[in-house]
Amino acid sequence: MITDGAWGTGSEVRMQPLGGGAMLYDRSRTGNDAQEGWLSPQWWARRGTVRAAGAGRGSAWLIDAADHALVLRHYRRGGLMARLSVDRYWWRGAGATRSFREFRLLYQLRRAGFPVPQPLAAGFHREGSRYTADILLERLPGTRSLYERLGEAPLQFSLWVELGRAIRRFVAAGVHHADLNAHNVLLDADDRIWLIDFDRARLRAPGLWSDAMLARLHGSLRKECAALPPDRFTAADWHSLLDAYLSGTARVAGAAAGR
Repeated sequence: MITDGAWGTGSEVRMQPLGGGAMLYDRSRTGNDAQEGWLSPQWWARRGTVRAAGAGRGSAWLIDAADHALVLRHYRRGGLMARLSVDRYWWRGAGATRSFREFRLLYQLRRAGFPVPQPLAAGFHREGSRYTADILLERLPGTRSLYERLGEAPLQFSLWVELGRAIRRFVAAGVHHADLNAHNVLLDADDRIWLIDFDRARLRAPGLWSDAMLARLHGSLRKECAALPPDRFTAADWHSLLDAYLSGTARVAGAAAGR
């Protein structure tokens, strides 16, 4: 399990002041000369192609500039809270901002070999007791969401098994993904599984939150596949995922008992 004390950043991650805020960036990926414009779609539009990404809690842009394929996401509220403020959050310190927390978690997960996007930069702008935030990530090449894949054809049994094992690996590390759904699971051209959108994700001790994660994914699949042919998501598919997840739980418990 990854612990809070272990998910700090390495020496290659630097922090730079911004107008009214600050930015973290990984100089091993971006170089030493940080640019505030990295967190602005207008800045990138002057250097390449910028297009809006699919719907989600945040506003996201897909960027193609020089040899860079990136995703820039602006943090936005969802649900009832969006009626109060679309993209402003209460200030509780730089380390508690949505962007810094997601950057640090993704950074540590990548170092540990987890299939997540590579974070490049994250920043915030503070105005009194509120702030706005953005994060810049490397785009995962050749990936499509689980929902998109199911829209084309049923998944092979082996992919449901691999998805169950992948989720188990995150849970065993104590990673609580706050919005695991059919759009935040990606598959690449080699059918490798990736998870994205770690906004509000955090590290937790074992608990019922892992069951809630699975329930959220199950509910998302049932809702999104309701309009698709019935063979795209079946009870047998879910049980294949669940059996693989639970067998991973048994292995983790056995390894812990043997220590």
